[in-house]
Amino acid sequence: MKIGRILRDGVDGPVPRLVSVHPETHTVLDLAAEERRRLVDAGASARRAARLAAAQFPGSLSEALETGPAFTEAVARVLADADPAAGLPMAQVHWLPPVDPPVLRDFNAFKNHEATAPDVWFEVPLFFKINPSTLIGPGDEVVWPAGCEHLDYELELGLVIGRPARDLTPDTARGALFGVTVFNDFSARNLLRYEMEGRLGPAKGKDFSTALGPWVVTTDELDLTDLTMTAHVNGEEWSRGNSGSLVWSIEEILSYASRSEPLVPGEVIGTGTVAGGSGWELGRKLQPGDTVRLEIAGAGWLENTVGKPDPVRWQPAPRTRAAAG
Repeated sequence: MKIGRILRDGVDGPVPRLVSVHPETHTVLDLAAEERRRLVDAGASARRAARLAAAQFPGSLSEALETGPAFTEAVARVLADADPAAGLPMAQVHWLPPVDPPVLRDFNAFKNHEATAPDVWFEVPLFFKINPSTLIGPGDEVVWPAGCEHLDYELELGLVIGRPARDLTPDTARGALFGVTVFNDFSARNLLRYEMEGRLGPAKGKDFSTALGPWVVTTDELDLTDLTMTAHVNGEEWSRGNSGSLVWSIEEILSYASRSEPLVPGEVIGTGTVAGGSGWELGRKLQPGDTVRLEIAGAGWLENTVGKPDPVRWQPAPRTRAAAG
């Protein structure tokens, strides 16, 4: 099952819609529209059918996943009764990030991406949190943040949580996972290095554009331990790796993230960058206007173009350190 989000015209303007994605026919199926048709055919009034369909298939995947197994059961029911002529051409839809996560985390769990990392990176699977309001989807322009001198991509697997969970173990963690998507953790390297000296975690070096997409693939369709991962910039291959090179397994990542705190439906957790999966490791930098295409076998491809640098409109003035004593 492949679930995406697109923008469609509605009565009051464009609205997000959940779609079932069918790459083999290059089409997507509007789930709410098909459910409304199915209900009307079964005898429901048009008004009641529209309300029921919107409740079952809201424009938010996070909200849809809150219904538990009823969501995937409803998708299967719609697909079994779908009108083959109702598909929309993939090339003509406006893609949104496939999920609207209430929480967005990113680990550093791949072998060799941080070859000079301190011992703590190999003792626990560490992560940081990213501002989910800076998410972009397929085709969206990447913000070049003010003050950035080295913009970089990061080739990652995004894990989408499907049910509430807390204090998972590696034996139970897989049951909390709904599916995966392509995750591009764009980074402003010079800003990142500077602010990390404060030992508070990433901020302006990360919170400007994080790309997800093009859709979420349910875990039953993939072998998560053997997915080829590639990155192309302007059509040239820059990176190639495999999901099997994780130092910390997906089950261990989810277990650590859920320790003494909840995971919630729709939450997205990045695995971190596959070895060689960033320009920084290759001695290469992105430039304004570059097109970055990440692809993970079976999970689709995510393409974004880098925008022009934002100007620095204000810079904090350094403060004087307080005198000792």
